Amino acid sequence: MPSAPPLVLASASPARLKTLRAAGLDPEVVVSGVDESTVELTEPAEYALKLAQLKAVAVAADRPRSLVLGCDSVLELDGEVLGKPHTAEEATLRWQRMRGNAGVLHTGHCVIDTHREVWLARSAATRVRFAEVSDEEIAAYVATGEPLEVAGAFTLDGRGGAFVSGVTGDPHNVVGVSVPLLRLMLEEIGFVWTDFWS
Repeated sequence: MPSAPPLVLASASPARLKTLRAAGLDPEVVVSGVDESTVELTEPAEYALKLAQLKAVAVAADRPRSLVLGCDSVLELDGEVLGKPHTAEEATLRWQRMRGNAGVLHTGHCVIDTHREVWLARSAATRVRFAEVSDEEIAAYVATGEPLEVAGAFTLDGRGGAFVSGVTGDPHNVVGVSVPLLRLMLEEIGFVWTDFWS
């Protein structure tokens, strides 16, 4: 078994970093700078996976002897791919569609071992059920700014958690990184999860 190289998270997401730290990992954060608007795929799992790969590749180029993790999430609602709403108007419209409904949160994961030039990409999916929230609750939530820059216009680990009535599958995946999947991916390329514990 190779010894664990430095872990690099190619994501600006504070929720991903917090999830990894809670699981015992302490990655260095390097934001990829990938322009997400350049990717045009209609299949949600494929879209999330492609963005995760682009992020990991962008950072891996400057990180020799490291293990680079890129992730990206999108919500699939009624067959449509929904990323970050960016505006209050769009977040409000999303929540009007989402309430009382269910969607699937897809997170793409790409791991690149820059020393051995080995890489692996996998996608995880978690079903999310949204509560019947009122127009007033939607307006108050959107006013916090929280839903504007997150996939699907909601968080599970923040204020939005109260508006999620349940999930089927890995809740970590909804936050932005499936810890169980990541453990299996690291194992698949020859590492032991606990070797990365800080």
